[in-house]
Amino acid sequence: MKALHTGSYWEYYQGHQEEFEVNKNQLMQYKALIKEQPKLEKDLEKLYDRLDQVPVVSGKITKSSDDFPYIEEHMTVEMQDPKISDEIKKQIRIKKKRLNSVEAERTAIEQFIGGIPDSVDRQIFEMSFLDGKKQCEVADAIGYSKGRISQKIACYLKD
Repeated sequence: MKALHTGSYWEYYQGHQEEFEVNKNQLMQYKALIKEQPKLEKDLEKLYDRLDQVPVVSGKITKSSDDFPYIEEHMTVEMQDPKISDEIKKQIRIKKKRLNSVEAERTAIEQFIGGIPDSVDRQIFEMSFLDGKKQCEVADAIGYSKGRISQKIACYLKD
């Protein structure tokens, strides 16, 4: 855990800018990430339901007897069809990985915007990227020109 910085937030931001690096393309993805997350959660729910519905098959296993001398024994067991369940589990892992990625990307964007020290600049980023407003709408709401909004955004972003 990092120690709290006693100077201004702007000084902290300048000294740790690499932790907050987000580019414009990532910011533009925010709305899509918001829509993707519930879809992934729903897909995972369906996959878990499918996993519960996998047919049960009989399989043979080999084990050692419980007592000495340990003699090889063959048993029949009931289990989910391994081919089907393995494929579903693979899809679940892929969806979970993507969901974690989406959550991490959203968090990084939100932390970046939340870390902007100037209130007006932070509002510009929130309206532009989190709320999905156009720069002319942001300019009207803030009282700046569209060009000034572009300049403010460019100050924080490196392409």
